[in-house]
Amino acid sequence: MAAETWHSTQSEPPPEKIDALGWVRAILRGVPLIALVLAGLILTLLIRLIEAPLFGLRRPWTPTITILVCRWGLRLLGIGYRVKGQIMHEAGAVVANHTSWLDIFSLNAAQRIYFVSKAEVASWPGIGWLARATGTVFIKRDRKEARNQITVFRDRLDAGHKLLFFPEGTSTDGQQVLPFKPTLFAAFFDETLRDRTAIQPVTVTYHAPAGADPRLYGWWGDMDLGPHLLATLAAKRQGHIEVVFHEALHVADFANRKTLSAALETAVRSGLRR
Repeated sequence: MAAETWHSTQSEPPPEKIDALGWVRAILRGVPLIALVLAGLILTLLIRLIEAPLFGLRRPWTPTITILVCRWGLRLLGIGYRVKGQIMHEAGAVVANHTSWLDIFSLNAAQRIYFVSKAEVASWPGIGWLARATGTVFIKRDRKEARNQITVFRDRLDAGHKLLFFPEGTSTDGQQVLPFKPTLFAAFFDETLRDRTAIQPVTVTYHAPAGADPRLYGWWGDMDLGPHLLATLAAKRQGHIEVVFHEALHVADFANRKTLSAALETAVRSGLRR
């Protein structure tokens, strides 16, 4: 169940040349953004010293910090943000299309969620620390781990968590939705989860500013994170992000993981506005 990197049939957009003013914009946006993220991380870790012994897996306070950091992060970047549809309040999971590192901000800014990520991310410098601090669920992409995954998902749902999955298995340029991987939904058909789990499909659309490459915010293939992050910080004009929440689907209403996966994929693709 290894992740596959998506490569476009079109050439990647050439790297933007950053002039003097671009560097100024990058500094004016980047320094406050780094300070905001670090402050949020430190505050989260301090509050968890009290929150963890009192509530265990439950996190009544710290997710609010994540939401505020992501909302203000988008403001510091100068990227517009709007949400459509009704956010599901019942226990369960959320699935979305995957376009960029910006998805972390886009999806966390709307509600309390906990990302489900491959185990390797936990060891990544910087991103891994943030992921662990905010309660990310790390899973090994191995069928032998299926039973352990069911236990982890059940414990998280019992704690009131919403788990966020990217069923495409990789990021794209944001111009389409790739076929969903049904294997990711197998755990939800376990008898301990099936009858009580709902999954809400969510579409995240990135709109580049007028005249810019529509793939501006996409991060895919062999693109390096550093240059893409720098180009976003240095951009003269920014676009906006639209997050659409579709009607939640109940796992018990579907015969198997393939039919559920297909229904979720159709819903996410329907919301992609270009």
